[in-house]
Amino acid sequence: MQIVPITDLDAPGLADYSRLTDVALRRVSEPANGLYIAESAKVIGRALAAGHRPRSVLVQEQWLPDAQHLLADWPDVPIYVGSAVLLEQLTGYNLHRGAMAAMHRPDLASVADIIRGARRIVILEDIVDHTNVGAIFRSVAGLGADAVLITPRCADPLYRRSVRVSMGTVLQVPWTRLPEWGEAAPVLKENGFHLAALALADDAVSLDAFAVDPPDRVALILGTEGDGLSRHALAVADSVVTIPMMHGVDSLNVASASAVALYALRA
Repeated sequence: MQIVPITDLDAPGLADYSRLTDVALRRVSEPANGLYIAESAKVIGRALAAGHRPRSVLVQEQWLPDAQHLLADWPDVPIYVGSAVLLEQLTGYNLHRGAMAAMHRPDLASVADIIRGARRIVILEDIVDHTNVGAIFRSVAGLGADAVLITPRCADPLYRRSVRVSMGTVLQVPWTRLPEWGEAAPVLKENGFHLAALALADDAVSLDAFAVDPPDRVALILGTEGDGLSRHALAVADSVVTIPMMHGVDSLNVASASAVALYALRA
């Protein structure tokens, strides 16, 4: 196993942790699909369990035995080791979770592969806040939905904040990107999905009523934080569903709304 004590913060193998932003990591020329950062032993373990390939691991000295255990099947992957003070100088923040790994991004599956056999899926339309994306993935994993589809302009689920907030569930929930609605909606409907848009509308049905006898296959569509769902999403929806609210509040944060709706629709 390649245990590499850190003696030079400018060593080439450390650039993934010190000099590359999330956007830059995606553009790393090797591998073609770029990299993402997994933080904490739990998240690294979920990434490995999902079949993702590590490029290197960075750990505090006391976490080395855990890293060695995680990488038992990856003896050629370097494990960079340093003190908490040294790693904070390298990364720019306190590595309180003890470990992080630079992981090769997997190829995205096709929409057909992701929805095959699924009964409950969530579609994220243009949600740009990485914290909300991560929180929604955690709700999907915890409340039993089968997959997540994201639109072309939705935030990256493998951005480090999304991965962290999701507690690594973005690495275990099947997901991929959709094409634009004109191409995506027919594919979903041909596969038997009822498109349920979560939105405010005069003709919306209450979530309580919708959940009494929901369609067998439901795709719950959630919209961007500011403007909600686009007119294109609403136009292709089979139903518009709203969460009943009280005390003059008209809506919830999109991540909270996802949890409420998924709980109501749990099989």
